Amino acid sequence: MTKKLSLYFIRHGQTYLNKYGRMQGWSDAPLTPEGLENVKASGRGLSDVEFIAAYSSDLQRTVATANAMLTENKHAYGLQLEQRPEFRETFFGSFEGLDGKYAWGEIAAQRGLSNEQELFSQSSVREILNATRAADPTGDAEDFQMFWSRVEQGFLDIINRHRAQGGNIFIVAHGVTIRNIIHELDPSITEQFVLDNASVSILSYEQGLFKAEKINDISHFKK
Repeated sequence: MTKKLSLYFIRHGQTYLNKYGRMQGWSDAPLTPEGLENVKASGRGLSDVEFIAAYSSDLQRTVATANAMLTENKHAYGLQLEQRPEFRETFFGSFEGLDGKYAWGEIAAQRGLSNEQELFSQSSVREILNATRAADPTGDAEDFQMFWSRVEQGFLDIINRHRAQGGNIFIVAHGVTIRNIIHELDPSITEQFVLDNASVSILSYEQGLFKAEKINDISHFKK
């Protein structure tokens, strides 16, 4: 018999590429001082939550976020962070590091749309990823199937590993990665949303069903 799992998905803290509005998938940048402070504030807000396991992607912005948050947790002594490449952000191919407005404009044009705002308001995450690969002149960017096949593999491994025990799972990942997991596993979530840096989204798993209990929560931040 399985017990309830509560998966706490945290988006990494603000990086310098975030601050400068640059595309950041597999490319990496350190957290800004403001980003680190918000990560610590998020960690303090979760300090009383007891986690049975901790995961992050293998990119340094998520590893740094996870370590800083766990340092604030009262129950994290002895908890080992496991880095999983399956939880990486999507790969933007030749758009990596470019100005975000330019890159999203090119991707929007691939869908016959005018700009970034139209792209995100009128497209599903799946459609955006497919348009990203189609718009990348090198063909290196991931489409939805490439992206989801690796994310799903890592996610299901974690569910299978912990569902008999139940409890709270700590996972630091990326905006598109977390959004995709929520949209794919809880069909009741149909609206589009963007995740703030260091925000928490909680996805529960019980009796074979997933339910999004919180999305993009920053109300718990403690200075």
